[in-house]
Amino acid sequence: MVPTVVVGLDDSRESRAAAEWAAREATLRGLPLTVVTVSEPVPHRWAQAPLLGGETRTQWSERIPREAVKGLRLRHPGVGVDLVRLSGRPAELLAGAAAHGELLVLGSRAMSGAAGFLVGSVGQAVIAHTDVPVVVVRADEEAADEHESDPAGIPSAATAYRPVVVGIDTEMPADDVIAFAFEEAERRRTAVRAVHSWYLPAYYVYGLSNDASLHHEIVRERAAELAEVLRPWRQKYPSVEVSEESRTGSAADRLVDAARNASLVVVGRRARHNPVGLHIGSVTHAVLHHATAPVAVVAHE
Repeated sequence: MVPTVVVGLDDSRESRAAAEWAAREATLRGLPLTVVTVSEPVPHRWAQAPLLGGETRTQWSERIPREAVKGLRLRHPGVGVDLVRLSGRPAELLAGAAAHGELLVLGSRAMSGAAGFLVGSVGQAVIAHTDVPVVVVRADEEAADEHESDPAGIPSAATAYRPVVVGIDTEMPADDVIAFAFEEAERRRTAVRAVHSWYLPAYYVYGLSNDASLHHEIVRERAAELAEVLRPWRQKYPSVEVSEESRTGSAADRLVDAARNASLVVVGRRARHNPVGLHIGSVTHAVLHHATAPVAVVAHE
């Protein structure tokens, strides 16, 4: 089976933005795009009930994806686009469809009256139970947002890509997460910005006020740990420039802040085989809801 980029589509702004992002990603990967639309079964009398304009719900649900796919083919002529219509539970069917692809893309809508975005229950369930990487795209995402501004300070999709940001846990580095970040940076011909956050051990805190050199030594140690984790990846991807940031504080806050100047943020999710519950992790959950750039969640052991 030919690998594809898979995107979930409905009539929402966030899913349309996700479809555009997925088409651009398919271009970068040289892969076709599979658009998956899922309708939940409704009683026959509702499906055939006329909506505004005399169109039935069934006709409407068939027309919207068809027109969306036609638009994708026009705007991205180098990408083969297929439409798959499914009926049933969206979370289960999207996760199943993703199993046949290299990547799954979903949309995230802006929160009303709050600074952030909302990954709904379906999206969270899919992320928690899908082994392939899942990218979440916010509703107002545009191609120019992933690129540096032009010399006049105007957003432009013709300029270089912004860096790919990746969260690194130096105690338990996840190769799948790091590899995904470097591969995405290489495709975009941009840099990797590796972000590592940590807290001072409790037994060090009391000594810091009397010995500033102790704090500096801890900072050097943490920075050296990050450099050692990244050393083999620098060698494997020599064309990818790497910047390293090792600072105290909340990992989620650091990643959300870095997302403001990123083309993509890459975070991990520990793979769990228990079908009950949403196992995403607190840092990944926070980044998904507050990062302004697209977020890739990569499952790892």
